[in-house]
This record gives sequence, structure tokens and C-alpha cells, in this order.
Amino acid sequence: MARGLKKHLKRLNAPKHWMLDKLGGAFAPKPSSGPHKERECLPLILILRNKLKYALTYREVIAILMQRHVMVDGKVRTDKTHPSGFMDVDEEGKFKLSRSAVSNFGRRAFHGHPIRYPDCLIEANDTIENTGRVGVIKNREKPKGSFESIHIQDATGHEFATCMVNVFTIGKGMKPWVSLPKGKGY
Repeated sequence: MARGLKKHLKRLNAPKHWMLDKLGGAFAPKPSSGPHKERECLPLILILRNKLKYALTYREVIAILMQRHVMVDGKVRTDKTHPSGFMDVDEEGKFKLSRSAVSNFGRRAFHGHPIRYPDCLIEANDTIENTGRVGVIKNREKPKGSFESIHIQDATGHEFATCMVNVFTIGKGMKPWVSLPKGKGY
């Protein structure tokens, strides 16, 4: 009988987007419970050691974290397996992408923070991002008993459709308020 959560994660069962070596050891760092799902996050140890190359070993990552040099969303993190996700920012970031909500009440965004409208010039869902694709909303439709779908046109002129839950506002009209990758995400 199992008693509680699994505390180990084999390297071969780790998510493929972590891009771990098959022969780099038997285990991978299991993300601790937190704001992101296990399959949609990266533990801090993988970011510092494998992606940013700030440390060579597991012990060096722990030393960096215990010196309180790492901030995620404005909070110091010392947990080596803290799950950092798609919309998390490091200590240099001043803002975070959020889903715009029309109401001023407690509707929550992707990362759990409530969205409010402090500026009357912001319109909901002007410019959006869909897993790296950036475009402008052309049409919104909500069939009865189904999810709201949105038709988006990207910078190359291609149109695609997605669910409303996959859409994040990043600007107004054709002008984004955040820096975009080269090629504007297409």
C-alpha cells in the first residue's frame, strides 16, 4: 500500500521538455507541490544547472539557493525543486503576463493571481500569445454548452483558432507591451 505522495522521479519518466540525458543518472529532481503542474514546470535545480549553467553540480545549486540569490515572482526561493512555470519571472522582471478579466471581482488567472483593471484604456483580449504565437483577435464565438473559442491572425497573415483559456493579453492592438522573441513568435 502506498503511503502518501511519491518522492522520487526516474529520469526516463521525467517530462521530455526537460531535455535530460538518458545516461546522466537514474533519477531526476521531482518538482515539489506549488503553483504549476508537474508536467508544465521546471524545477529550479534544472534551470540553474542545466539551462543557465550557473552551477555544475547539485551541491552548487543548493549553495546558490541557500545564499538567497534566486527570486521567483519577487520572492526569494530556497527550495531546490520549486516548480517554476511558463509565466514566472526572475528578480530582474518588473511585471508578469496575465489573462485579462472583464470584471473587477476575484476571477483568477493562469498563475492564481486576481486580475484587476487599474487603467481604463486597457481593453480585454486585444493582443494575445498562444504558446509562442502572437497575433490579433479577429473573432470570438461561444457555442452553447461549449468553451469560448477565439480566431487569431498572426503577423504572417495565417489564422488559427484556440480556446479562450489558452490566450494571454500582451498588449493593445498590434503593439505589444512586452518584448517578444525574434520573428514576433511565429
